[in-house]
Amino acid sequence: MVFSSLEFIFIFLPVFMIAYALSKKEYRNFVLLAGGIIAGYVVFHELGYTKLWQIALFVLTVLFYFWKANSSSRIEYQNLIIFTGSVIFYSLGVKKPIYILLFLLTNLLNYIVAQFIENSRHAKKPWLLFGVIFNFWWLIFFKYWSFGTENINALFHTSLTVKDIILPIGISFYTFQNVSYIADVYKGKAKAEKNFINYGAYISMFPQLIAGPIVTYDHVAKELRNRRHTMKNVEDGLKTFTIGLGYKVLIANQIGGLWSDISMIGYESISSRLAWMGIFAYSFQLYFDFCGYSLMAIGLGKLMGFNLPRNFDHPYLSLTMTEFWRRWHMTLGTWFKDYIYIPLGGNRKGKAALIRNTFAVWLFTGLWHGASWNFVLWGLVLYAIIMSEKYWTGKVLNKIKPLGHAYMILIIPLTWLIFAITDFHELGIYFRRLLPFLPQKTYAILDKDYVKYWGIYWKYFLAGIIFSTKLPQKLYKKMKRSPFTAIVLLAVFWASVYCMYKGLDDPFMYFRF
Repeated sequence: MVFSSLEFIFIFLPVFMIAYALSKKEYRNFVLLAGGIIAGYVVFHELGYTKLWQIALFVLTVLFYFWKANSSSRIEYQNLIIFTGSVIFYSLGVKKPIYILLFLLTNLLNYIVAQFIENSRHAKKPWLLFGVIFNFWWLIFFKYWSFGTENINALFHTSLTVKDIILPIGISFYTFQNVSYIADVYKGKAKAEKNFINYGAYISMFPQLIAGPIVTYDHVAKELRNRRHTMKNVEDGLKTFTIGLGYKVLIANQIGGLWSDISMIGYESISSRLAWMGIFAYSFQLYFDFCGYSLMAIGLGKLMGFNLPRNFDHPYLSLTMTEFWRRWHMTLGTWFKDYIYIPLGGNRKGKAALIRNTFAVWLFTGLWHGASWNFVLWGLVLYAIIMSEKYWTGKVLNKIKPLGHAYMILIIPLTWLIFAITDFHELGIYFRRLLPFLPQKTYAILDKDYVKYWGIYWKYFLAGIIFSTKLPQKLYKKMKRSPFTAIVLLAVFWASVYCMYKGLDDPFMYFRF
């Protein structure tokens, strides 16, 4: 299930918010009964659980929730609803039922490990090490095992079995949150959460579970225990969600059609101008897809009383790649800085250590995005660009702003091209199409093909350019409470619903990470 779907908007979200709002004790049995029926449908119908022990476990779980809901405070009850609803949300997206058990086991183990870290005098580091290994073992197994085995076979001419392992959705994001939590408890930055329901609500909170933003425990610790629900927050949340929905459905999905069309044609058969149009289209698609998801997550968080961190700050207005990565997927950048770069020593041990630690961050950044050599290359290219800006070009680009913008207009789509195409042969073909002065093989190329596609997609390029700037945000802040803004957002919402109804929707691109 995705946010940009009719099932989520008109079924899951209303049911969840009704259950969430009915926090008075006289309503709780009704809510839990309805939740039990829904959970039973998911477990027995969608997941096919038919064994006796599984049925018994499910019944015991429902009974526990009945007891817990009636004995808890309003906030704890709402956290229980978040935890339960998020697990149901997650279960509707995973392809194997065992992944739900893995997800719950991971939550439980990190909750317990944090208690041991906080209460141990002499074994804090071993418990931290155990927790980190446990978390990253599953990420390595599911995301990188096949990739590693294939490369070992190719390098050493072995015949190790390569299993087709399906990546559990969201594992990269919830792994990072679990690791940041136990690390913060170890450093004394956060207190270990004593209530498992609260911890489960933090990790599994469905707005940010699948694709971020990556939320550290200290960011929401106070709100897990005490948060205010106001009509202003509800209004702001719905508006932010609608803006994100429009970004995803009306811009990202539409302009992404050009990249799909080019992939269907074949890179060898497109003109140079269409090739450039294609990588600009992909750049806009990736931005509005992921930024749209993040805005929807922030909006949903507001509906529940949480202020989730911002993930994007108009990155395409940057003057350097260094600045770009401070503005793009900001919670991931902060995570790498706080939990890899600084623990390695940051820039405190001289120039050589800075170069080494920055290299480690960008190698991990590339690998985090995917188990493929193109992601490794992409990370290393970004590392080389950023280091050259630090010691050579950065001052000039920041000082002469037109030059900085021109530089970024060229370099952003070129780096996203390495990100987008996993096959190096196909990547080479596309680069030759972009740069026609390079040696070319003989292909049938339609030199005027860009005319047709520009006629179809020009309006989405225009929307991408406008909404990449700060102008729409400034206008929105000035007119946020006006009836005109409400009418425009209603139009955006129903236009998005129409596109979803017509099947003009795609999964979020970052789901595969």
